[in-house]
Amino acid sequence: MRYPFPVGRSDFIQGDEAIARAAILAGCRFYAGYPITPASEIFEAMALYMPLVDGVSIQMEDEIASIAAIIGASWAGAKAMTATSGPGFSLMQENLGYAVMTETPIVVVDVQRGGPSTGQPTLPAQGDIMQSIWGTHGDHMLIVLSPSTVQEAFDFTIRAFNLAEKYRTPVVLLTDAEIAHMRERVYIPKPEEIETVYRKLPANEEEAKLPFGDPHGDGVPPMPIFGKGYRTYVTGLTHDEYGHPKTVDAEIHERLIKRIFRKILDHKDEIISREEFMLDDAEVAIVTTGIVSRSAVRAVKILRERGIKAGLLKLNTIWPFDFEYIEELAERVRKIYVPEMNLGQLYHLVKEGANGKAEVELIAKIGGEVHTPMEIVERVVG
Repeated sequence: MRYPFPVGRSDFIQGDEAIARAAILAGCRFYAGYPITPASEIFEAMALYMPLVDGVSIQMEDEIASIAAIIGASWAGAKAMTATSGPGFSLMQENLGYAVMTETPIVVVDVQRGGPSTGQPTLPAQGDIMQSIWGTHGDHMLIVLSPSTVQEAFDFTIRAFNLAEKYRTPVVLLTDAEIAHMRERVYIPKPEEIETVYRKLPANEEEAKLPFGDPHGDGVPPMPIFGKGYRTYVTGLTHDEYGHPKTVDAEIHERLIKRIFRKILDHKDEIISREEFMLDDAEVAIVTTGIVSRSAVRAVKILRERGIKAGLLKLNTIWPFDFEYIEELAERVRKIYVPEMNLGQLYHLVKEGANGKAEVELIAKIGGEVHTPMEIVERVVG
């Protein structure tokens, strides 16, 4: 296949453009969205590229319809994606829960901006961390990834599709306006250099009759495709292994929801990704994610030059969260600092994980400006 952009070489592109190209190379062939700053460039790129790779890009009437459309496209067999920012992400939450309950593989990109409400449309923030994890109602489980560079925006998009397909779950790519509009050199690999995962399909009619069962024992059932001749029942209601509604049966509800949790938590070691920088002998740890990680790396270097043994833990996967690792880290250091562009969201997860083994301090910043390295340094030095 000929791609509408160069492959096997580097290019100097925006984060939003990197996400669109990665989606195409990951096999995405259906995009539905609604224009919103600072995610609109993803839509523009997909509108350009999709017709050239025999795909579909469509503007829906709003974000509610956008996520509904990609859920339907996924059940028709397509890898599907939408992208939005905070206000639109809020509108998507009910259908995000529907995708969890129906075990529909989709990718949702949230390019964060200052909020609440329409807030600061053109400026970055990290105020959607809690919403990405717990925004929809009821007990649910999904996966959230967080890039800190344009290259990671590309790489994590491909990983988001692979995780969605492998675990039959929605995956949220949580980026921000700074990364979205930043231009950096990105290596665009050839298709043969990319690992691509596709959902598990039924091997026979019997497996197709059990779309929400667990015939392989890994918690991830095969996914029959609409139009392939299978009788498939899909509902957001509590359902049994045949997909039939069983809304007042406590045992069936518990079995279904716990399996949806288990299929991800049992594989969290494969899902969770993190990077360590100078943590081996650290007495002070900085834990952060996304764009702030870039300032934190420089802050650690400055602190080391001043004789303070600091280290960085960069979280590439926000959810599932590695509480056990954070507790182990807390046992090794005297204090943990959490710089983030909100008034405290990742901080609460880190504090819970530390479990009282080390003091955890928030370095909050809002207003659309990324922390400078010296702002982090000054808080650590005191």
